[in-house]
Amino acid sequence: MIPREHLATAQIPGGGELRLYKRGGEFTIALGGNELMSSRMAGSEEALALMTIERLGASAPHLLIGGYGMGFTLRAALGRLGADARVSVAELVPEIIEWARGPMAALTAGCLDDPRAQIIIGDVADAISAGGYDAILLDVDNGPDGLSRAANDRLYNAKGLAAAKAALKPGGVLAIWSAGPDAKFTRRLKDAGFRVEEAGVRARAGKGARHVIWFARA
Repeated sequence: MIPREHLATAQIPGGGELRLYKRGGEFTIALGGNELMSSRMAGSEEALALMTIERLGASAPHLLIGGYGMGFTLRAALGRLGADARVSVAELVPEIIEWARGPMAALTAGCLDDPRAQIIIGDVADAISAGGYDAILLDVDNGPDGLSRAANDRLYNAKGLAAAKAALKPGGVLAIWSAGPDAKFTRRLKDAGFRVEEAGVRARAGKGARHVIWFARA
């Protein structure tokens, strides 16, 4: 068996520690004993971008992505969008971007240097407050059931959903990735005044764990 190599460690603002591992050609990022993301499972993160863009009417939309992760969502968005689109990515942990440019550079495939992409080091909640987005895509902390950072709950509570709703242009979409279904959160979206569509997507192309994406419109 190929041994797993620990490449780097990063502290999460507010507490917690992320670890980057490599085994053969596969990368994983873990929080304690929990695997948060893996380079072998890109399907649902890519679907977050592609399915959101399918639901937009804007010809040159401005997307905000919360959480860079391993860049699957950003790369998929850039691959589908035209030359006049913009994609802002808010990433709280600066080392995530350093790892993307360093040991995972081949996986990043140049997306960080695409002129349509803007990387914001900071909390996505602050980026949301700037407003003016055609879509907000949140892949933060495993979804509404926060795992790594209690402060992320403010993205998914009633106040956070109201802020996201106010930050969207008319016809805009709030898309939220989750490791699993959450009936209470679906109800919270509806109570916030959104029309909600819930989709099940596979972690890998046609197989693997089934994740959930909510698409919410005002």
